[in-house]
Amino acid sequence: MSRLKDEYNERIVGELTKKFGYKNAMQVPKLDKIVINMGVGEAKENAKILESAVKDLETITGQKAILTKAKNSVANFKIREGMPIGCKVTLRGEKMYEFLDRLVNLALPRVRDFRGVNPNSFDGRGNYALGIKEQIIFPEIEYDKVDKVRGMDIIFVTTAKTDEEAKELLTQFNMPFSKN
Repeated sequence: MSRLKDEYNERIVGELTKKFGYKNAMQVPKLDKIVINMGVGEAKENAKILESAVKDLETITGQKAILTKAKNSVANFKIREGMPIGCKVTLRGEKMYEFLDRLVNLALPRVRDFRGVNPNSFDGRGNYALGIKEQIIFPEIEYDKVDKVRGMDIIFVTTAKTDEEAKELLTQFNMPFSKN
């Protein structure tokens, strides 16, 4: 079992129960999964770009990425239905906690002019979305081998019922929310 999961089970459950007054340990919100998504719009002209994005995502997460395909055709963007236009990875369990640890303690502090993540990016149902502008903040990515700097979306899916509970849960995991 990972250190973060043990920490969650001991410290975080106690803290959240104290703050929100849960009667049962099963009411305490948990981190369900982390979904990392890379949209690669240039993939319509060059399939090699998508391959390198998949390779970067697999290097960062340590898990196989799946291709995302266009749901419908958009003539203005020259996209046809079924065309591969991105990739995503869903992390659960051990790998999820390990990725969260690396994101909070290694990757986010490497962002230029970092003042914390936006505390208003919750969706109303206890999930948090975070956009990253460049994949090179992760230590696994070798800067010399990067063909193009790409961004990604990281979505934290929790079992929390409200944004307040989810924010407290992520704060307990040391998520650096900005103070604005």
